[in-house]
Amino acid sequence: MRELTPTEAIDLVGRFEAGQELPEQMRADVRLLGSLLGRVLRESGSPGLYDDVEKLRSATIQAYTDETPEAFERAAAIADGFSIARADEVARAFTAYFHLVNLVEEHQRVRVLRERGDRPSRGGTPDTIAAAFERLAGEVGEETALSRLQALRFHPVFTAHPTEARRRAISTSIRRLSELLGEHDAAAENDTEVRRTERRMLEEIDTLWRTAPLRREKPSPVDEVRSVMAVFDETLYTAVPRVYRRIDDILQGEAAGAKAPIVKPFVRVGSWVGGDRDGNPFVTASVTRKAAAIASEHVLLGLERTTQRVGRGLTLDAETTPPSDALLALWNRLRAADEDAAAEIAERSPAEPHRRILLLLARKIAATRTRNADLAYRDPEHLLTDLRTVQDSLVAAGAARQAYGSLQRLIWQVETYGFHLTELEVRQHSAVHRKVLDELRSGAARSELTDEVLEVFRSIAYVQERFGPRAAGRYIVSFTQSAEDLANVHELASYAMGPDEALPVLDVIPLFETFADLQAAPGILAEIVGHPAFVRRLDATGRRLEVMLGYSDSSKDVGPVAANLALYEAQAKISTWAEAEGIELTLFHGRGGALGRGGGPANSAILAQPPHSVDGRFKLTEQGEVIFARYGDPDIAMRHIDQVAAAVLTASSPSIERRNRGAAEAFADVAATMDVASRERFFALVKAPGFAPWFATVTPMEELGHLALGSRPARRGLSVESLEDLRAIPWVFSWTQARINLAGWFGLGTALDAVGDEQRLRDAYEQWPLFRTMIDNVAMSLAKADARIARRYLALGDRDDLAGLVMDEMVLTRTWVERITGGELLGNKPVLQRAVKMRSPYVDALSLLQLRALRALRDVDAEDPTPDAEHQRLLLLSVSGVAAGLQNTG
Repeated sequence: MRELTPTEAIDLVGRFEAGQELPEQMRADVRLLGSLLGRVLRESGSPGLYDDVEKLRSATIQAYTDETPEAFERAAAIADGFSIARADEVARAFTAYFHLVNLVEEHQRVRVLRERGDRPSRGGTPDTIAAAFERLAGEVGEETALSRLQALRFHPVFTAHPTEARRRAISTSIRRLSELLGEHDAAAENDTEVRRTERRMLEEIDTLWRTAPLRREKPSPVDEVRSVMAVFDETLYTAVPRVYRRIDDILQGEAAGAKAPIVKPFVRVGSWVGGDRDGNPFVTASVTRKAAAIASEHVLLGLERTTQRVGRGLTLDAETTPPSDALLALWNRLRAADEDAAAEIAERSPAEPHRRILLLLARKIAATRTRNADLAYRDPEHLLTDLRTVQDSLVAAGAARQAYGSLQRLIWQVETYGFHLTELEVRQHSAVHRKVLDELRSGAARSELTDEVLEVFRSIAYVQERFGPRAAGRYIVSFTQSAEDLANVHELASYAMGPDEALPVLDVIPLFETFADLQAAPGILAEIVGHPAFVRRLDATGRRLEVMLGYSDSSKDVGPVAANLALYEAQAKISTWAEAEGIELTLFHGRGGALGRGGGPANSAILAQPPHSVDGRFKLTEQGEVIFARYGDPDIAMRHIDQVAAAVLTASSPSIERRNRGAAEAFADVAATMDVASRERFFALVKAPGFAPWFATVTPMEELGHLALGSRPARRGLSVESLEDLRAIPWVFSWTQARINLAGWFGLGTALDAVGDEQRLRDAYEQWPLFRTMIDNVAMSLAKADARIARRYLALGDRDDLAGLVMDEMVLTRTWVERITGGELLGNKPVLQRAVKMRSPYVDALSLLQLRALRALRDVDAEDPTPDAEHQRLLLLSVSGVAAGLQNTG
């Protein structure tokens, strides 16, 4: 096939982009940022770079639209024909393009959310808390619905799993560009301002181009803590109370702001960052203490500034708004403790009693942050008591709008975040506990490992003493396989603390990860709740119990289909057991960002859960790139929280519970057939002789270990001879990079084929939420895969049998998914389909560059196996670009 002329290439690219049917403003943004990037490539790249980028771009678009072998081969030849230095630059250019496209998509989402307005009416948008409340009230009555709303709990837990491929410097540059794009929108009618913002965007894109795309060193756990803090500072601190306010405005209507809010703060933020030591030797007891201190510093600084701001605005005169006796008594206490400051504040606010109090409270918060014992608060409850004294005084004086305005938002922030910000959770492997206890019971000299494990319990006690009991105390036991694994935690705590020291308050949480562990879970729980330490804790908490379910390892263990079915069954059995035992159960979902690790839309997953497995409480891990995608922008964070909370509220409605129970019973035979068939197919692949080294050959699994993504090692052992030693993240990440996405779909085609009845499967898709969610997630996974590129990766392994197994299953799965959904992949989700199609040829360009690098690395001389540094760098650059293009890593 001949090479396109420049004019033909421009025409092809234009027709392709026009065919994606983008909203006009979004199309203009893509065109603007794309043209600015092109200018930067011409100005700052090496001579001819822009032309080479355009040559590869038009070739991959032609290959994508023509779908002819000749067009694809021409695109591959162009990628292979670049010098290594030019290939490096081209990979960086496509990666920069994806960063800009991702920014435009996010900006469009924000634009749409803002056009909807901040006060949607009841019943307007179906997946909001307001609509969910209205629906629930229609089924159970307004009083019961309100009770459930006020008991609602959404608990995201941020983790430091290494799935954020881009550097923090890149993220910061993109955030600055986002602000400039907003300014560009606002300046649409002002030519001078338009030119100014475009000049600044050009400068920022040039900075993005010149910034090294790869980290030189892995971040430390403390670096990861600070990275998560940026999300709190920039988004969550203000976004969460805005969610509460918006819901209250909708539910109370015109009375909102003049009456006490009916919404209770339902968000709690957890963190494993600095606490998750399972397989991460760099997370020590010292790191855990530092993580808690850093989080506390951030929230106390935020509360101090907010209290000052609210106080400065309460310029209410004592004559129009007389203080209550309780407020005057509080003033006298505060003045006695901080005389000089009180005198100065009183002089500046002589007849403004409420203002004076708030300004002194800000000083007490500052003293808490700096550990000034004379002024510091002992715990957040004492601060809340003082704030409510001010609020009650305002209400009594007739100033209800001031009481329930910005002051209420401050109260919500204290109720949500306390003095600790994130509830820090510790996680450790059950095998480590057993090893340490064997040593302690034997009376042998304590090893370094034992000392470190015991120090963790002392650190938990320290954090609780300094920041309050909510700051730490949840202790997750990875690979829980028996009740003894849970009891061991309490025994270790008793070894750690001295005879005169109080034990830390511990909520020991089992984590059931493998297929066998999920099946054993109900029996283990029934046994452990009789343990004395668990009985005491259940009594103290009103019989509350938390159980964590692992999506990643179960999927790697038996395949995605069997794992999903096993997780559903485990939840159903655990929930039934908890209800019979009078236990208030919270299921903690260890979901990743990718579909192979339980990813996908959280709200649809929630609505597919078994009856009583949610009951108004939902807790899940938020990992890597998902944290910034869902919580990096305030408007998107608010929408995400609203959607998830709405699903949590809706999931407890009788109609949803009846639907899910009925569907599970009606399609039990389908589930059983799919379970057996999918597992057999999955085992035929992963248990084949030589599978693990073949997998490491046909994907960039080994090379991913060189990416400085996170502090945690990529695998538990040193070799890839055993799949059990490979962590779930690189398992998923590697298949994603190879454009196969196997971890998200393998075995489903065979499972559906085993059922065989197309109409029955169509009925299941319509009536069975779990099945529909599974099919929709697989459709997205397959849409991001590419069979032509997949074949080239698989060819690296010289195992036609395994490659054939993978490709046959991909074709079979795609065929069945399209038959069940009644059209091409994602045909029922046009916005998502458009986004995937728009990106695919550009991702293809990066995949071809990655393949070139991977082939070179696989063809190293046996006598000199040292990897080629230039090709290794090209591969890692392409990894970052493909991750940005697919918006998925692990």
